Amino acid sequence: MRNESIRYLIVPGWQGSPDNHWQSHWQRSLPNSARVEQLDWVTPQRRDWVRALEQAIAAEPSPVILIAHSLGCITVAHWAAQASQALLHQVRGALLVAPADVERPACAPALRNFAPIPEQALPFPSQVVSSDNDPAVSVPRAMHLARVWGAEAGVLGRAGHINIKSGHERWEQGFAYLFRLQGRIEQRSLRRA
Repeated sequence: MRNESIRYLIVPGWQGSPDNHWQSHWQRSLPNSARVEQLDWVTPQRRDWVRALEQAIAAEPSPVILIAHSLGCITVAHWAAQASQALLHQVRGALLVAPADVERPACAPALRNFAPIPEQALPFPSQVVSSDNDPAVSVPRAMHLARVWGAEAGVLGRAGHINIKSGHERWEQGFAYLFRLQGRIEQRSLRRA
């Protein structure tokens, strides 16, 4: 977004986003960005992760756009389901990339405490981006989450979990989804003005 008063909050998933992950590249590229840090990246606890996200949003003096990956997307949904109106109004939008289906049978046991996934509409514009061969979420499930969250949906072909392992280090083409989301945010603010 061209508005310098907007902050980008990077919300990594399970095990964090290492230096060559696209979220780390984006954090270095996007002006005015910060990362939500978790105390335990390996054995995540839903309550702790939601609290860390809440504290990061509350600490920002400016409105934020959330850029989440994998378990970070599910953390955003849990946070939004219980957040105060004041903090919800601080979030202008969310880019939710490769949401991890923590309810799937093959889900890692360490992530199961994030189930069930909230199915309330997010009160801010959002964009879900998934892949047709993501081992962490099927296309029908990603489309279902996008629908119940009230998000626009995009499906990439053969992009895996949209992470380092699937060859998405810089993921420059992902900025198109961010710019699309920002356009929706700007249109929404113009309608309200």
